[in-house]
Amino acid sequence: MVTNKTSDAQGLPAVGSAPKLLDQLRDRLRLKHYSIRTEAAYLGWVKRYILFHDRRHPNDMGKAEIEAFLTSLAVDRNVAAATQSQALSAILFLYKEVLGANLPWLDEVTRAKKPVRLPCVLTQEEVAQLLGAVQEPEFALILRLLYGTGMRVLEGVRLRVKDVDFSRREIVVREGKGNKDRVTMLPQSLIEPLRAKLRQRRLEHEADLAAGRGSVYLPHALAAKYPTAEFAFGWQYVFAAPTFSTDPRSGIVRRHHLDAQRVQRAMRRALAATSIVKPVTPHTLRHSFATHLLEAGQDIRTVQELLGHQDVSTTMIYTHVLNRGGLAVKSPLDRF
Repeated sequence: MVTNKTSDAQGLPAVGSAPKLLDQLRDRLRLKHYSIRTEAAYLGWVKRYILFHDRRHPNDMGKAEIEAFLTSLAVDRNVAAATQSQALSAILFLYKEVLGANLPWLDEVTRAKKPVRLPCVLTQEEVAQLLGAVQEPEFALILRLLYGTGMRVLEGVRLRVKDVDFSRREIVVREGKGNKDRVTMLPQSLIEPLRAKLRQRRLEHEADLAAGRGSVYLPHALAAKYPTAEFAFGWQYVFAAPTFSTDPRSGIVRRHHLDAQRVQRAMRRALAATSIVKPVTPHTLRHSFATHLLEAGQDIRTVQELLGHQDVSTTMIYTHVLNRGGLAVKSPLDRF
C-alpha cells in the first residue's frame, strides 16, 4: 500500500509526491522502448481504468476491479476481444512494471478469447482494379509497395532511404511488429518508381538543409551516438510528410513520415471508385500478398519469413483462403 498519495489536475492519483502515476507509466514505457502508439494506448487505458473506479488508486484495487472494468468494456461498449486484451495488457503493465506488484492474481485475470477470423483477401484482378483507381501518384506507389512486399502500412510509411537496396532487390523492414527486423523482396516493377521518388526526396531534403532543418527522428539514442546521422539522407523517410511537425517526445520540429491515415483515406477513395464490395483496408493488401504467393506455389516457410511471423501457424491461416473453391472440395450438388 502506497501512502501520501496526491492527485494530478485531472484527479488521477500519483504515487508518493512526484512524479505522478501516468508520468511514471510513460517513463517506464520509454525505458522499455515501447512505440509511441503503444505508449498513447496504454496511458489511455490506465486513465480510463482509474476513472471507471471513481479515481481510486490502483494499489487499492485488484483482480475484481480489473475484471469489472473489462466486463464493462465488453458489455457496455461492445469492444472486440483484441481491444479488451490491449486494455488488460496496459493495466497489467502498470501493476507489474510501475507499481512493482508481484501478486498471484495478476496472472489469473481472465483474458478475452479472440475469435478465429479468416482474413479478407482480394483476387489479383481486384488488386489490379483497386490499385488502378488510386489517383495520387505517391499513394499509388505506397499501396503498390504494400501489396508487392507484404509490408504493413506503418512499416511502409516508416521506410527509410538506407533500407531500400536496389542492387540486391530487397527491402529491410526495421522494427516491425514485435520490434523485429526482417527482409522482404523489392518488386522489379517498383525499382524505377522508387528511384524517381528518392530523387525527389533528395531535392526536398537538400532544400530542408538549406533552410536550417533536415533532421529526422533516430531510434534508441542513435542521434547522441552519431551526431550527424539525423541529417544524413540515408536516414530520411522515403515517404515524408509534406509539412513539418513537432516530435511529441523531444519537442523538436522535424519532417516526420507520412501519416498512415492519409494512406487509409486514399485507399477508401480508390475503393469507392471500383465495384469491389469487400471490406478492404491497406492491411488487406498484405493478406492478398501472402495468399497469392501460396497460390503461385511458394512454400509456406518462405512466406512466413517475408511476413515476419514468429510461428508458421500464423501463416497457415492463408491456406484456408486460397482460391480453390471451398477448400478444393467438390460440392455434391455438382455431381449430378
